[in-house]
Amino acid sequence: MTVLRVALIARHTLPAALAALVEAADHLARAGASPVIEVESATQAGLAGRFPTVAREALGRDVDVVIAFGGDGTLLDAASAVAHSPHDAPLLGVNLGRLGFLTEVGRAGMTEALDALLAGQTSIETRLLLSGTVWRAGARAASHLALNDIVITRGALSRMIEMDVEVDGQPVSHVKADGLIIATATGSTAYNLSAGGPIVDPAVDALVMTPIAPHTLTNRPVVLPATARIQLRPAIDPQADIVLTFDGQFGVSLRPDDLVEITRADRVLRLMRTSSRTHFDMLREKLKWGNT
Repeated sequence: MTVLRVALIARHTLPAALAALVEAADHLARAGASPVIEVESATQAGLAGRFPTVAREALGRDVDVVIAFGGDGTLLDAASAVAHSPHDAPLLGVNLGRLGFLTEVGRAGMTEALDALLAGQTSIETRLLLSGTVWRAGARAASHLALNDIVITRGALSRMIEMDVEVDGQPVSHVKADGLIIATATGSTAYNLSAGGPIVDPAVDALVMTPIAPHTLTNRPVVLPATARIQLRPAIDPQADIVLTFDGQFGVSLRPDDLVEITRADRVLRLMRTSSRTHFDMLREKLKWGNT
């Protein structure tokens, strides 16, 4: 794959991410590529006027790759922008955060990764996206996509959530918990992992349904086929504060009698790799497996 035009976006409040974006833009320009900077990132990095800019909503338009500088949250934001647009540019993450399960490239290896990118020494992984819809009085009240997870959780003043769970029209359980996570294999190392859910290799075509602090200890995480259609009917008190969140980036307040439907999205997201590092290499590094 020949890379000529590259979109760059950084976490606006992280100086290290903005500095890395500036260095990357200059490196790409010197190598003959054409950097395009997300508008707010260009402003915060002091690059306004030096390079062409693009609105976040059009981040993947007419570019060969989108590079996100920050942590996993920054890459998820860029992924949301691309997934909710008609564009299909692959994404590459440069990690300036802490763990960085999604951001493949470390700060020290950024220049080497950019050179590999320009030389076409890359591979593409496709990742499943979730589609979540809130149905209210028979009409679509909200709809959004997620790369990691869709979560029903209680607000600051809410009590334990109760909800009925169905999969492919069949009743599964009545859940009493602080919330419920529906995660992709990609998102299995995110909130799902913190809540005690399993790690799922991204190559596995599956979803994970994990309760958050369940009232009944026999209410355990369940691995489902990616083709499953999950329906959640929360029992919501009119005074309760219950929120449906998508990748922790977008939220919808739920009302009594809302129905939440979660399925596999019609499209996928593409992640670009510039190294031969495997999923287990990443897990050993991030989770300190094997360290003495």
